[in-house]
Amino acid sequence: MPPRVRARKREIFGWAMFDFANQSYTLLIITVIFGDLFTRVIVGNGPDYRLGNLLWSLSLATSYLLVVVCAPVAGAVMDHAAAKKRFLFASYLLTVVATAALYFVAPGYAMLGVLLLVVSNFAYSIGEAFIASFLPDLGPPEDLGKISGFGWALGYVGGLCSAAFVLLALGEVSLENFDRIRWVGPWAAFFFFAAAIPTFVWLREPGQPRALPAGVSWLAVGARRVRGTLGGIGQYRDLAVLLVSVFFSMSGIYIVITYAFIYGAQVIGWDEPVRALMFIVVQLTAAAGAFGFGMLQDRIGALLTYQVALGMWMLAILLIWLTPELTDLLRVLFGVDWQAQYVFVVVGSLAGLSLGSCQSATRTLVGLFSPLPRAAEFFGFWGLSLKLAGAFGLLAIGLLQWLVGLQSAMLFCLFLFAVALIISRQVDEPRGRFVAGEPACEGSGPRP
Repeated sequence: MPPRVRARKREIFGWAMFDFANQSYTLLIITVIFGDLFTRVIVGNGPDYRLGNLLWSLSLATSYLLVVVCAPVAGAVMDHAAAKKRFLFASYLLTVVATAALYFVAPGYAMLGVLLLVVSNFAYSIGEAFIASFLPDLGPPEDLGKISGFGWALGYVGGLCSAAFVLLALGEVSLENFDRIRWVGPWAAFFFFAAAIPTFVWLREPGQPRALPAGVSWLAVGARRVRGTLGGIGQYRDLAVLLVSVFFSMSGIYIVITYAFIYGAQVIGWDEPVRALMFIVVQLTAAAGAFGFGMLQDRIGALLTYQVALGMWMLAILLIWLTPELTDLLRVLFGVDWQAQYVFVVVGSLAGLSLGSCQSATRTLVGLFSPLPRAAEFFGFWGLSLKLAGAFGLLAIGLLQWLVGLQSAMLFCLFLFAVALIISRQVDEPRGRFVAGEPACEGSGPRP
């Protein structure tokens, strides 16, 4: 196999701009604004909003299950037809249209909100797998950590830029302010549409299309390749074990991403300025984690970086659960008279660092363990693992918060990250790279 060479800076930047652009959806719709708007205003049923939380979880879980069904076959077809950009473009347009339509979701129209959430989050989520499949073609193995980390870091900068307008112009999430805050959907759609244009201008289509065999459909080709990959998965043992670990870690991460700001509003009871401060802190720390740990993983190995991030996540979840107790402890031991909402912001900085580093490291590992000619197919399975994790995690937290309340239910994340860490101990990074045809890098250890 010829050595991989680093792509042009313009192409890498174009690829990373998709991360910059799609953060408007992740941040404004899933994390900060629309989730809170949907659960507390559109659905309502206070004071604990358990019905709204359950509908929110069911909507997103359904969209992730649709990705589970579609992503592996789509990835195989993209590899065979050299159609990555076309699939990516289709997912991008569907995300933009469905997100803009969230403007029409008002109190009393919760089911319309459920439908549009399923469609928009499906399109956004499968697009994540599509854009990630370009990564192995952008540089040699020793550069993939930096490139992946750069993309994640630029994404968090995109989140800051997209949210600036919302924080300054649209105001608080409340029924009284609904006529202004409902514009969050159209704004997120416009930002995604405009900021992703460099991706389609500068990112090239890798690979060469192969002719479709006579009498065979593209769907049949994709399904056959998926069956072949599943049948020979033993050859890629480390990738398979990694995806099991990623399933548990991403289940926890999806819960945190989806419920962090809902938790702040419902459990911590923060004020509007503190919500804005939390948003800025998490974006900056997540960007620092993605970029800093992206540089680190090329030195110590992506697997060790991933494991360190899991340990950080476990500590962050424990501190989130203990935020009220930490507030009292700070007051007793040090005379620090902070409100719980400010302690929650400090704890959120650790969660932000963990978020950026963990996501960057897992994407790099999948790129290192994937044979180049089958990168889209293998990233389809990565997308499958992520979205199956999202469906599982959100269904579980939705039911748990219905039974015991949101604060106690968040402890489930601690269990998920612990299981992910235990499973990751069975992954051998040098062996996984060797099977994929890549040399080991400094810091990844000897090959058995």
